[in-house]
Amino acid sequence: MKKLIVKLWATSMLLLCLCGGAFAQMPPVIPIWDANKVTLGLHKVSKDVYAIIPTTAETETTKGIPQATTGGFIVGERGVLLIEVMLTKRLYDQEVKLIRSVTDKPIIYAVNTSDHGDHCFGNYLLPESTLIIQNEFAKDNLAKNYDGIKSFMVGLFGSGRGIENTVYRPADIVIPKNNNLKIDMGAGKIIEMMNVGTAQSPADLFAWMPNQKVFWAGNPFIAESPAIPWLFDGFFLEPAANLKKVYDFLPGDAIVIPGHGRITNKAGIKYTIDYVQELKTEVEAAVAKGLTLEQTKEAVKMKDYDKGYVLFNWLHYNFNLPNAYKDISANKKN
Repeated sequence: MKKLIVKLWATSMLLLCLCGGAFAQMPPVIPIWDANKVTLGLHKVSKDVYAIIPTTAETETTKGIPQATTGGFIVGERGVLLIEVMLTKRLYDQEVKLIRSVTDKPIIYAVNTSDHGDHCFGNYLLPESTLIIQNEFAKDNLAKNYDGIKSFMVGLFGSGRGIENTVYRPADIVIPKNNNLKIDMGAGKIIEMMNVGTAQSPADLFAWMPNQKVFWAGNPFIAESPAIPWLFDGFFLEPAANLKKVYDFLPGDAIVIPGHGRITNKAGIKYTIDYVQELKTEVEAAVAKGLTLEQTKEAVKMKDYDKGYVLFNWLHYNFNLPNAYKDISANKKN
C-alpha cells in the first residue's frame, strides 16, 4: 500500500506539470516566487537560535503575496543544526553566509521539513559530514521519485532558476510516522523533530524547541492570514486532524516560524485551522445533501476566507476543496 501511495503521488505531480489538460490547475503566476530574486535575512529569536526569512516577508505576507521558503539554525556546543536547505544553490549559499555571520562552527545536522524541493534540494551542497534528517516517507519518496519532484518544482517555480542542477542526496537519519527525535545541542538547546503524520503531505516534519518555545511549522502552516493551506498532495481528513493536534500542542506564547511567511505566533496560524475546519463543515454538509463535486464547488466558495491571497482560487477550487470532497465522500461510504 505504501509503494502504491508513493507511485500515485509522483504520478499526480507529473501530470500536474506535464499534461496539457492540467495547465488549468497551474497557479495564476509562474514562478510563484522567483528563486533568482529572493534575498534571505537573519532574525535572532533567542540566544543562539535564528530564523532565516525572505526579506520581503515582513511587508508582503499580510498582503497575500506568496513568499519563498523560511528556515533557521541553532548554534550548539559542537556545531550548527540547520533547518531547511532551500531550493537552489543561490539560496543555499545565502543561508551559509548568514550562518557564517554569527559562527564558524560546522553544520552537523540539516533538517528537511518536507520532500518538496524548496526544503530539501540543497542537500547535495552540504558538507559530507553533515547528517541529514527527514521524515521516513520523505526519504523513500525522494529516493524513488526525485526526477519527478524536480519536474514538479520547475513547473511551479520556473526553469533557469538552478533547480535543474540539483542532485539527489539521501537522508542519514529518518523519523517514522508518529515518532519524534530529540537532539540536544547543549546549554538547554533541545530540538525535537516531530513526525505526526500527514499535515500537508506524508513527508511533513516539525521542529520544536521546548525550552525556547520556538516552532518551525513548515508547509502545513504556510503563513498567517490571508494565506490558506496548500493541501495539494491528495489528502484532507488526516491533515485536518493533525493540523488541529499540532495547533493544540503549542503553548500560547510560542514563536512560530511558518513555512513561507514572516515570524508569527500561535494566534497568527489560527487562520489555517479556521479555514480547514470551516471547509470540512461545509463539504460535509454538501456531501450529506448528495451534491456532486462541481455542485459543491458552486456551494462552498468560502468568501469569508478569500481576503486577497494571490493563490486562493487556485488552491481552494483545484486542491483543498476537491481533496476534502474525496475524503469526506469516501468516509461516508465506509
